[in-house]
Order: sequence, then structure tokens, then C-alpha cells
Amino acid sequence: MDKSIKGKVKSYYGGIAKNVSSNSKASCGCGAACCGDISDSSSIYTKEYLEGLPEEAVNASLGCANPIALAAFKKGETVLDLGSGGGIDAFISSKYVGEEGKVYGLDMTDEMLELANKNKKKMGVNNVEFIKGYIEDIPLDNETIDVITSNCVINLCEDKEAALREAYRVLKPGGRLAIADIVQLKEVTEDIRHSVEMWVGCIAGALDIDLYKEILHKVGFKEVEITPVNLYTKDIIDDIAKQKNLGDVYSQIDADLLDGAFAGAHVKAYK
Repeated sequence: MDKSIKGKVKSYYGGIAKNVSSNSKASCGCGAACCGDISDSSSIYTKEYLEGLPEEAVNASLGCANPIALAAFKKGETVLDLGSGGGIDAFISSKYVGEEGKVYGLDMTDEMLELANKNKKKMGVNNVEFIKGYIEDIPLDNETIDVITSNCVINLCEDKEAALREAYRVLKPGGRLAIADIVQLKEVTEDIRHSVEMWVGCIAGALDIDLYKEILHKVGFKEVEITPVNLYTKDIIDDIAKQKNLGDVYSQIDADLLDGAFAGAHVKAYK
């Protein structure tokens, strides 16, 4: 991943962690259809998922769909959450795998790791561990993970093939990928794809569904399914621009071209 993009992402999400620690609600700049206004339990995560979680973990969530709904966890399984942020998906996963299971949360941002560990202490959970690292170079041994989750993170990684190959490496035979991510449904102009500012939003870096499937198969995954669940209309894109103060950038983009070009999706595959 290009250092300037990685640095931008780290700085952006580090700032979000600081804001949440200061009792401000996080926003990934994607509007309710992407991040979800998760103070409303009827959006991305329903009430049963959020029950018992610290407010700071909920407020730091920056996802595009609910990966836990795909995971079908079993007691005693080992889970890895890529780009774990404030810990929301790691903590939800920990409820399902139980004390006999284990959940790792991987994040590259010191501020998010600090926030996640504070939330862990508040919850008093013993089966969750947050570790620092990059999803393109996961600091875990081969074939040690039963399930990998992730929420609106792979799209922020420039070398998606490296990240997905690493996910495949650490999964046990028969292990599964259950992630939420942004996908591209139709062609967009290059100025959208190459805008650094948009790499820390939700839609930049999103893969075309067919290319996403191709990469997953290339690194070894099978039974690949990608299902769009949250379509981004031009009205939602306009809202993103307003939230991120990117009106000048978006004024040069054909809104009709963007209408329905991206969606939050469920991605599932097996090793």
C-alpha cells in the first residue's frame, strides 16, 4: 500500500478514535447507509448484537454492513477481525465463540488499539486480544483461524490481493471469510478512484464484483459469494460530499454516473 495513502488512513482513523474517546460520535463520512447510525439499533446492528457493548465501541464503528450475520460462529472457534477499530465486531464475536473460543482484533492505528483495549477493560472480556499490524502482513501463524471478519476495511487497502492472500494463509482448512465491504457495480471515472481524500471514505478503492471474485479465487478461496446489500444512490453520495466538505471535488463529477455505482456488500468464501 502506498505510504501516503496508508498514512492518510492511519491519521484519519486515529483522529476518529480520539474523538470517540472525547465522547464524540464517529463518522466515516459515508452517511447512514454506509456507516449506519448505529445509535439506531434497527440499522447495521440490531439490538441483540449491541447489547452489553460499551458506548465507545458502538460509536467508533465505521462499517458498511453486518459481517457477524454471515459468520455462523460456533462455540470454541478462533476469530480474526481485520481492521478492528474500537472493537465492536470483536466483542460481538466473543459472545458467540464463548470463553472457550478466542477473538483477535487486528488494527494498524495506535489510537484505535488504545480505545479497543479500554473498551475491553470496561467489558471485562477475557477471550479478546487486540494486536497491532497490517492486513497485508498478518502477525499470526499459518492455519490458526476459523473465521475472518472485517467491516469496510479491504476497500481501504491498495494491495487487496496481498490482504486476501494473508487472510487465506491464516485460515484453517475449511475456515471461512465473512466480511462486509464496498463493491463497485459499474464503471466510474479515474478522478474518483485516485482521489486520496476518498480513500478514507467508504467508496474509494472498491473493487468491481467480478474482479473481487477473481482475486478471491486466485488466492485459493472457494464457494465465493458476494451480495450487495446497501446501494449508494446519488443522493447518498451527495450526503457524503457534504459531510466530508468535498463539494468542490464532487461538483466536477457526474452525479448520474455515481448513482448506484457502489454498494455495501456481504462477502463470503471458504478455504
